[in-house]
Amino acid sequence: MNKEFIDALNVLAAERNLDKEELLTSIEEALEQAFERNVMPGKQIEVEVDSETGEIDVLVIRRVVEEIEDPDKEILLAEALELDEGVEVGMEMEFPVDPEKFTRIAVQTTKQVITQKLREKEREHVFEEYKDRAGDIMTAVVSRTDNKRNVFVDLGRGEAIMPPREQIQGERYMVGMRLKVYVAKVELSTRGPSILVSRAAPELLEYLMRQEIPEVADGTVELKAIAREAGQRAKVAVASTNPNVDPIGACIGHRGSRIQAVTAELQRERVDIIMWDPSPREFIRNALSPAKVGNIELDVDAGEARVNVGSDQLSLAIGKGGQNVRLAAKLSGFKIDLVATESISDLDAAMAAAASRQQDLGATAPTDSRRAAFDALFATPQAADAGPASEAADASAEAAPAGDAAKPDEPEETPEAR
Repeated sequence: MNKEFIDALNVLAAERNLDKEELLTSIEEALEQAFERNVMPGKQIEVEVDSETGEIDVLVIRRVVEEIEDPDKEILLAEALELDEGVEVGMEMEFPVDPEKFTRIAVQTTKQVITQKLREKEREHVFEEYKDRAGDIMTAVVSRTDNKRNVFVDLGRGEAIMPPREQIQGERYMVGMRLKVYVAKVELSTRGPSILVSRAAPELLEYLMRQEIPEVADGTVELKAIAREAGQRAKVAVASTNPNVDPIGACIGHRGSRIQAVTAELQRERVDIIMWDPSPREFIRNALSPAKVGNIELDVDAGEARVNVGSDQLSLAIGKGGQNVRLAAKLSGFKIDLVATESISDLDAAMAAAASRQQDLGATAPTDSRRAAFDALFATPQAADAGPASEAADASAEAAPAGDAAKPDEPEETPEAR
């Protein structure tokens, strides 16, 4: 080795962002292995490389003993004293070796080991850089594909894989194409760092909505739940922390401009914005939109919901290939069982919603549930807040005969008037 080798090593370390001292240590270990395997098998070799000049020192290490068991690694005390009067039993002695003893096989082996060490160091650095990036959105460039439909993308320092299940259905990936991906998982395997990225994750849709919708970015509109079937359809449940802000309108934007900017990044994936509701029944009802559904029976412990749907709304509730009900189930976290019933009018659906809300709030239901639903639907705040005074007025009104209503005082007739 010489000064030119050290200069090349400096360039390599700078280009690959590797530590020069770590590289030198790896090279020394590689040379030791090459010597022990191919030049001086059985010997304990130590190699030192000067980081400035590139000079290489190869040393054979032998331990001083009183009785030899391994002549390749040990030396008798009497023999050692002839070389150095200050040695004692247990000490190690170094014997220099001419580096010219390297054979062609040893040089080739050294080159292979050095290459392997460089790859290992680079993989370690890549893993250290990306191990904390799991859960982030990054911009990647498509580098290649394989016959298993896996797509490999370049993240800058490392390469990630996007298997078919994490791709947007119908999206074509061309080499050199730039796209946003969600870093799902980063692991270190025997082959190096394994980075899994996704275009189908709900987190990607959430990120895009935060980028395009200011109310979502500042927290005025909260994204409560997201369910996706990438490339086809998604449902997003939203709620507003400001009563003056319509969360659905804020997400859609003027003439759909905001939501269109989001779907443009997702191959025009259809995104339904629905209102989140703290009541599980109402949330399921909203999640099944645009279908209008009737009564909903919940089994919270089992996580199941039985939903009555009019025959004219059943196909709409199910959706194409079961997509609508499937997304609603993912969004709400309940297993939804649709039960076909007679047609449900808008008034019936509204009454069912009012009754279910009253039940969720823990109100005591009268004997006639449909009457209770009707009263809950059309009750006014004034009527609900009526107190004892109004009850007393009603009682007095009932006590007074219909013909004895109070009349204004009339003057008595006087004789003159007669």
